Amino acid sequence: MMKRKFLLSTIALTGILGLAGCGSSGSGASDEGDVTLEVFNIKTETAEQMDELVEKFEETHDNININMTTVGGGTDATAALQSKFSSGDEPDIFMLGGLADAQTWEDKLYDLGETDLAKNAIEGTLEGATLNDTVLGVPMNIEGYGWLVNTEVFEKVGIDPTSIQSFADFEKAVETIDSKKTELGLDGVFAFSGGETWVSSQYSSNFVAPEFNNSLNETYEAKELDLTYADQMKQYTDLAIEYNAEPLESMDYSTSVEELFASEKVAIVHQGNWIVPTLNSLDETIAQEKLSIIPMFVEDETEGKIVAGPAWYWSVNKDKDQEAIDASIEFLTWMYTDEEAMASIINDFEFIPAYTNFSSEDITDPLSNEIYNYLSDGQTVPWVHNSYPDGYGQNTFGVNLQGYAAGQLSWDEFMSTLKETWSEERK
Repeated sequence: MMKRKFLLSTIALTGILGLAGCGSSGSGASDEGDVTLEVFNIKTETAEQMDELVEKFEETHDNININMTTVGGGTDATAALQSKFSSGDEPDIFMLGGLADAQTWEDKLYDLGETDLAKNAIEGTLEGATLNDTVLGVPMNIEGYGWLVNTEVFEKVGIDPTSIQSFADFEKAVETIDSKKTELGLDGVFAFSGGETWVSSQYSSNFVAPEFNNSLNETYEAKELDLTYADQMKQYTDLAIEYNAEPLESMDYSTSVEELFASEKVAIVHQGNWIVPTLNSLDETIAQEKLSIIPMFVEDETEGKIVAGPAWYWSVNKDKDQEAIDASIEFLTWMYTDEEAMASIINDFEFIPAYTNFSSEDITDPLSNEIYNYLSDGQTVPWVHNSYPDGYGQNTFGVNLQGYAAGQLSWDEFMSTLKETWSEERK
């Protein structure tokens, strides 16, 4: 099958640097000495790749040094970032998870609207970091998620994953796999890591996005949550709870992805293409030959969608001196325009790029290509959980989903809590 072209035609960058604001310089370095940038990264799964990219940058930029701090993977990255600001050890570059983060840090964020990165971002990808028409962040990449499946398991029970065209089809497939899990050597059908509230928060986007017309801004501004698609959420949630390998409410990421899915002890996880580097480090054949994504049927019984779009945005601290700001933009621009760096973004990070100077033909990872095809076909909803009230996705949805899965809350109590807390937070 021919690969689709990018949503916008590939265009040439007008310049290597996208520096903005008065006092910008071409080099980002001072005549008086080196610039040292503090970068706060929370993508733990690509920490090694990021460190290697920094080394490449420093080899050709003698006057810019980068200290990369990576926090996450079980550590509260938000709290760690707040601690850095509280202590006065403010990073030059840090990451935003969407509009809620952009609002939280708005007073610290440099306007990136005139940079080449902003100008060459794929249409629509700046929405999650734009407030009052000011671009406060540029996308790290595009990520997509949903039900990731081991196609080999499905095929062993006579099911072609692409034939699943409704929730009923999905439910039947799950029940069929469960009926043969002993002979398949499975511990369960799902390994949904409900013990990780960030996973549950992401999961909720499938059902909340259509209520707000699949708009990050509408979600961000909504005063009430009606849970229009609660019935569909209950169908999927009950199915995952019943057929999870271990209690859904306590399963962690490592058990889900590294122990069960990577060792082919389950058929389905709720994750995204960010797990590909982890799978490749354990068994490359899974991501290359057996990994696919099945959409959810929420708005329409026969039209499935996945969640896709920018998950994280790079931002620059406007309270630093102009020399550091220029150097920060120089580093970010280099990441997505230098040929060697671009190759690393595609091949080492396994990213789906969010910029038009990349070609879709460069995407070699099969799952990333599949996600890109969903995106280009309009079969996606955005990462609206990043537009919820601050902390709502994890602390309200995620925690109460654990309570429901453990039998401590009824479904009605779960729904009432979600609605009431949203309303209170948005007063």
